[in-house]
Amino acid sequence: MCKDDSKMISEGSSFIKGMLLGGIFCAAVTLFGNFNKGHQSTTDHHHHHIQAPSEEELLKLPEPKRLELSQHIRVYCIILVQPRELSYWAAVVDTWSKHCDKAEFYTSEDVKVFRAVSLDTKDQWLMLRNALKHAYANGKGYSWFFVALPSTFAIIENLKYFLLNKDPSQPFYIGHTVKSGELEYAELEGGVVLSFEALRRLVGVFSDDVKCPEQGRALWKLTEEKELAVCLKYTGVFAENAEDSEGKEVFNTKSVSTLIKEALAKKPQEVVNGCCSDVAITFHGQSPNYMQVLMYGVYRLRPYGHTFHDSLIFLPPVDSDND
Repeated sequence: MCKDDSKMISEGSSFIKGMLLGGIFCAAVTLFGNFNKGHQSTTDHHHHHIQAPSEEELLKLPEPKRLELSQHIRVYCIILVQPRELSYWAAVVDTWSKHCDKAEFYTSEDVKVFRAVSLDTKDQWLMLRNALKHAYANGKGYSWFFVALPSTFAIIENLKYFLLNKDPSQPFYIGHTVKSGELEYAELEGGVVLSFEALRRLVGVFSDDVKCPEQGRALWKLTEEKELAVCLKYTGVFAENAEDSEGKEVFNTKSVSTLIKEALAKKPQEVVNGCCSDVAITFHGQSPNYMQVLMYGVYRLRPYGHTFHDSLIFLPPVDSDND
């Protein structure tokens, strides 16, 4: 073959490669454009933080009203577990999950050691999706749905306190929020809360394979927490960052020890104030043994003879053996 022919073949090959790459790029741009248009069609949303009620706000309410509110907040806990996480699973069964009004464990496959709903899939998004569908179908009478991982410790009474002045018939999607490009989502590590209305809308959009595909996005792989946020955005539900009345985070994606170390490094004279909220709801990255320590500190250790002046009392679930 002569040199000119080789050059022509080489140039032709480069041209074809260029056409293919250009076509792929255009297809991606088109899909992303449609994706953004879908989001723009929903209600315009400006990020804002949602705060827990202050003690002063609660004291303004008549005592009968406070009692009524405390008795009507019922939390369905959705705990996603894997068979390899048996020690974490056991710790959650033995500790904070007893304080949920209903605690349901969802696993990727059958495990004989603990009672759980087997979802028969190892795909994280499909697992979360099916767990939420099951909770919606079996959660009649529950107003709030709390999704957690087994390495997260939760204080359910503080969650109920946070939700006290929130209306579950409104589309709330709450947690520790972060941004990825234009997408804002709540991190599963800190726990995610959905109101009944948000879950109702979400289950509805599950049937739309364009807006909320069962297998996730075709051209780019999103984590399950991002897939959740995308599907919710199509229904007009947006992630809200949760804080206490002083602006401190309540859904923590780090462990207590990590937060204390960070506070010591930044402001050693203000470790307590700089570390954590007094009404923190979750801490992530806790070992099974440390969950037992937290259980002791949160529920069992008491200064004898001291009276707590809380304006609310959250009663344990019926037949619960919680602390």
